[in-house]
Amino acid sequence: MSNSHLFMTSGFPRAPLKNGIGRYICQLKRVTIKFCKNHGDSRGIREFIETELVDFSRKNPGVVVYVKTRRHRAPCLNAEYLNGQKEYINCHNFSKDEVNKWLHLLLSRSGKEVMRYRKMWHTDNPSIQGIWTPFTFKDPKLNVASFPLNVYWGPPNPKPTATEIVMEMFRKQKLEDNQTDDITINEKDNVKSSQGQ
Repeated sequence: MSNSHLFMTSGFPRAPLKNGIGRYICQLKRVTIKFCKNHGDSRGIREFIETELVDFSRKNPGVVVYVKTRRHRAPCLNAEYLNGQKEYINCHNFSKDEVNKWLHLLLSRSGKEVMRYRKMWHTDNPSIQGIWTPFTFKDPKLNVASFPLNVYWGPPNPKPTATEIVMEMFRKQKLEDNQTDDITINEKDNVKSSQGQ
């Protein structure tokens, strides 16, 4: 097992300048593709340039792409990021798909050097309670409860359904009709009793 990770710089994962919160700005500024016109180990780069480079440039207008020929030298990708960091990838005997994969990896990186993460999350405002979980503000009785509980089956404040509203309106209407019927019966009894006297 290698211990090379012990010599890497360590830190926390964070986006440069909070990138992506308001809008996303690609951190890759410039890519230089260097290759040889004749040598066999540049075949994959040449195929990529002939078939996919124009589409890549159209999809990523914020990235400047330079193509530079060098005689009898190994092909490579040189990337420069907005923070000044430079990345070099040797593309010796790469296929067209491998060049495309590495170029998209450079495109998606932030430009920071590869680091060993101390933790997988980081906050600028730490809390005494720790990180939020779905059980943070729940009742402690739930720790010893036996599930399923009927109380927690539905939403916390269920609104009446349309059927329930219509049924309630029907009940109210029926009660009003019964009351009016009772009033009319009482009035008829009163009229009969007054006529009988």
